Amino acid sequence: MATAQPDFFPSLPAACSRYFRAHMRFIVLGSGSGGNAAVVEAGGIRLLIDAGLSAKQLVDRMRASGVEPSSLSGVLLTHEHGDHIRGLRVLMKSLAVPIYATPSTSRLVRDGGVDGATWKIFESGGAFQLNGLSVQSFAVPHDAVEPVGFVFRHEERAFGLLSDTGHVTKLILDRLRGVHALFVEANYDDALLEADMKRPWSTKQRISSRHGHLSNAQTAALIAELVPAGLRRVVLGHLSRDCNCPVTAVAAIRAGVPDLADVCCAEQDRTCGWWD
Repeated sequence: MATAQPDFFPSLPAACSRYFRAHMRFIVLGSGSGGNAAVVEAGGIRLLIDAGLSAKQLVDRMRASGVEPSSLSGVLLTHEHGDHIRGLRVLMKSLAVPIYATPSTSRLVRDGGVDGATWKIFESGGAFQLNGLSVQSFAVPHDAVEPVGFVFRHEERAFGLLSDTGHVTKLILDRLRGVHALFVEANYDDALLEADMKRPWSTKQRISSRHGHLSNAQTAALIAELVPAGLRRVVLGHLSRDCNCPVTAVAAIRAGVPDLADVCCAEQDRTCGWWD
């Protein structure tokens, strides 16, 4: 496992910590096929995870949530698909923070027009520290060049983020075991996807493939494995507008994991509060 050297990711001034609460929390700015973005903060570090909304929406939603864009410590990318980087090029014109990404993801994003930014490159599976916040990446199966998920750790707390993923691997289970909170994709309901008349068969095959997206049932099975290890709070994301809905997704998780303390759905068109 490749780990960035300490001096590769320099610490921010200690004074930055006065802007944030000391414990870990996160907020989803928006999630779905129309765009994905979230903010994670802990220990004086505040990271924007993906930038799939327009730059204006990103700024407006951050400010409405009490996050001044200039207070960000960086932007962390899961992969290069448009619904995860749509607003990045414009946002970075007025944001002087580094972008953290894997080598192949950074290369594609730069080739797509995101130039002038400072890039901090980490290998897929690598880990690095930002002040007291530990960031562990792990590879995920999706039809992107080098997609990753993340586990964030601060003091005694751990938060997992698993976005677009075709199936749950042993590596994913190993990396997420022990997280207390999890943002995870629950893209589609199997029956609704099969009955959908808007998408051609080839698209539905891609969605449900081992490099596509997670169904409610797959996500429920993952959560069931993680609850005995301490998982208590789950936020479901990337729900399909046509092939899923919050009621259906939450019901599937509740049915499969009755011991889960808290589960809710992120939304596409608005932020969904802060979760500690």
